[in-house]
Amino acid sequence: MSDYYKNLLSQAEKLRRHNRQGSYKTRERYFEAYKRFLRFLGEEYHLQKLSNISGKHLSAYISFMKDKGYSASTVKTDLSAIRFWQDKISDAKYVLPKNKDFTLERRQFGKVDRTWSEAEFNKMISECWKTNHEDFEACIVLARYAGLRIHEALRIDTATARNALKSKVLTIKGKGGKIRQVPINNSIEIELRRFLLKTPRGQKLFVPENTESHIVKAELQNFIAHRRKNVCDNGRETNLTFHGLRHTYAAETYKQLIKDGYSDAHAKKKVSKLLGHEREDVTRIYLAGIQKDGDGNA
Repeated sequence: MSDYYKNLLSQAEKLRRHNRQGSYKTRERYFEAYKRFLRFLGEEYHLQKLSNISGKHLSAYISFMKDKGYSASTVKTDLSAIRFWQDKISDAKYVLPKNKDFTLERRQFGKVDRTWSEAEFNKMISECWKTNHEDFEACIVLARYAGLRIHEALRIDTATARNALKSKVLTIKGKGGKIRQVPINNSIEIELRRFLLKTPRGQKLFVPENTESHIVKAELQNFIAHRRKNVCDNGRETNLTFHGLRHTYAAETYKQLIKDGYSDAHAKKKVSKLLGHEREDVTRIYLAGIQKDGDGNA
């Protein structure tokens, strides 16, 4: 670590300590990106003050990222992070150029198929049974058949489960506080009834009492990461992840809607609503596997 980078990092840490804007996760992710930028400035320009960062530095860093093979999405995310922290510098001498002032590749959406196959799903369920992780098995079922994010599955408590069994609809509070309702199938009903029998009233179904949700989240993610080599199909191009089950839900729901007579546009709109967002580009990401073969023909 060069002395120039240490100096810049020390200044950045002061900005970090006094900032409360954005969520904790966003601040941490952006700060890691900012640190990479500062390391580059320290090594390449011997820069000593954050207030002296200018457009030429940003332009050089963009070229550096492109040479390193960073994706268009990563480049733009890092630029957002840099601007986020630069805006906190009260004595900045320069206004950084906007993205449109540079030649940047467009983000590519809907290019990677992250869905699980039926065989992969069944094998992972078997891994859960073999290790007595009925809780992980239930969460995986909820992700596959209701499109839940991992934190959404872990948030389900006894009241939510009872209401879902009564109404046949699972009410979920997702990102940004958005409320959505997802129909449940027989597989989900079985899991909810099973865990209601052994969960004290008012408690979360899949998070043991006196345990933090983020601990269980990490354990579940690690479980999948350590066992996916045992369940992956031959020729798989992407790693199995819990979030990939959400992609599976989106793809399977879309196919069923098309079979039921929905148009491509209406099917995508309904999938978007069930996933808890309204962005077409995000829906396209979840349906990547289908779109490789042509919409509605997979």
